[in-house]
Amino acid sequence: MSDYEENESKFLRKAKENPFVPVGMAGFFAIVGYRLLKMKSRGDTKMSVHLIHMRVAAQGFVVGAMTIGVIYSMYRDYIVKPREEQKAVTQK
Repeated sequence: MSDYEENESKFLRKAKENPFVPVGMAGFFAIVGYRLLKMKSRGDTKMSVHLIHMRVAAQGFVVGAMTIGVIYSMYRDYIVKPREEQKAVTQK
């Protein structure tokens, strides 16, 4: 197995464990791409202000995706798993 295939399978495994990481990455690149295309029509706004707004929007999306991912992980670990364990005990 080549290094490329190992990295690809590692990425897919990590994406299945934490599904909001690829969502955060995709959102980050989408926002940056959109803001770079919008740079031509920024009007009188200074370049530095435009770049700061782009960075804040992209970081905000990533932080939001991470927060939702942590909440989802906590839900799985503290609500779903105990229910499954309790059902397994009561079925025996």
